[in-house]
Amino acid sequence: MEIKKNDFLEVEILDIGINGEGIAKIDNFPIFINGAITGEFVKIKILKVNKNFAYGKLIEIIKKSEKRIEPICEHFGACGGCSLLHIDYDYQLDIKTNFIKSNLKKIANLDFNVERAMGMKNPLAYRNKASFPISYQDNLKIGFYKPRSHNIVNIENCIIQSPINEPIIAKLRKFIEINNISVYDEKTGKGILRHIITRVGNKTGEVMVCLVINAKSFAYENELVLALKDIENIATIVLNFNTKNTNVILGDKTKTIYGKGYITDYIKDLKFNISPLSFYQINQVQTEILYKTALDYCQLSKDEIVFDAYCGIGTISLFLAKECKMVYGIEIIEDAIENAKQNAKENKIENAKFLVGKSEEVIPNLIFKEGIVPDTIVVDPPRKGCDKALLDAIGKTEVKKLVYVSCDNSTLARDIAYLKQYGFRLEKLQPVDMFCMTCHIECVAQLKR
Repeated sequence: MEIKKNDFLEVEILDIGINGEGIAKIDNFPIFINGAITGEFVKIKILKVNKNFAYGKLIEIIKKSEKRIEPICEHFGACGGCSLLHIDYDYQLDIKTNFIKSNLKKIANLDFNVERAMGMKNPLAYRNKASFPISYQDNLKIGFYKPRSHNIVNIENCIIQSPINEPIIAKLRKFIEINNISVYDEKTGKGILRHIITRVGNKTGEVMVCLVINAKSFAYENELVLALKDIENIATIVLNFNTKNTNVILGDKTKTIYGKGYITDYIKDLKFNISPLSFYQINQVQTEILYKTALDYCQLSKDEIVFDAYCGIGTISLFLAKECKMVYGIEIIEDAIENAKQNAKENKIENAKFLVGKSEEVIPNLIFKEGIVPDTIVVDPPRKGCDKALLDAIGKTEVKKLVYVSCDNSTLARDIAYLKQYGFRLEKLQPVDMFCMTCHIECVAQLKR
């Protein structure tokens, strides 16, 4: 059957894709339909036909899944954030677990018994960091992007963000309008305000507000402080300067105009100072579960040496240090390493050493030049996964245990497949739902030779 644009079809949903869309097939030709759930029969309109797949719009649900629920956010569908909000949360965990199983099969050729994703008792209001793009499209818009676009949906509050964002955004909206401050235009590169970033300490309640500025200075610093200083628990207000024509949100330079320039938070009993440029997990409750799982998978003893690649501000490193002889944290971002050293000092941890550089260069140097041989290596790379050179460097060591913390299970599967040539085998894999209501899933893998 030939499928054409604007066709109306009735189809059965066979699966859910990695972006939360339902998948139907006609003569083995996939059609992706946003908002549809496995097991449903739906009427759709074909929006676009490509060579190997098509996109359809959900017109009517003929047979509804028992897993379907009413979305509790008025912006669902328009906002590109919570793509699974129409699906029962318990079933979301099954979907995400199956994502990982599927990628291990397709990419690493592994039929593996993945543990079921660990979820939250309350999967709402969990994000401790929010990035709000700003634009002027007929009127001032502050919110989140629509799916697959840079058009912004105006959002006053968000059910997965901290409630403190609502008064912050309301005050900043008023501040921008009263002072007639120009807003950044991606097409022309002109306009001053680019993004609003908020961070909240889950256990301390401390609040940071950071404005990203397309300029080298900002004439409204005093007015900004006056607009925000009465926010509950406001600890700092910071400007970040980004004048590049890029989709990268933050620039390299920051200026503190109120407070201490960072907020403080705790993971378990460890204290961390978090600056605007620091990487810090966005879900505090699940972070404790994630790190405990990683620690359990390391199976450490007090006489072991551990390398922590992509260590960031040292969050995992400091957890490991309490259970082993020595931890070496490696990170390419110099500011993060300075934060890590300060965090170790704050927590009175002396058996953690932090080094600036590429992990694929530092680790071989530690082993083959300095004679420091790890018992376990931990990696926590960005979404793109581990650098191939790092995997080769690990492979050429004699390390027996590798614990891999991943925020993208497709690149995790790719790296597991690559490590097979060095004798590594996947032993355990535990997903942890850090990003509830979205299609993202964090996981911890244990590999052994």
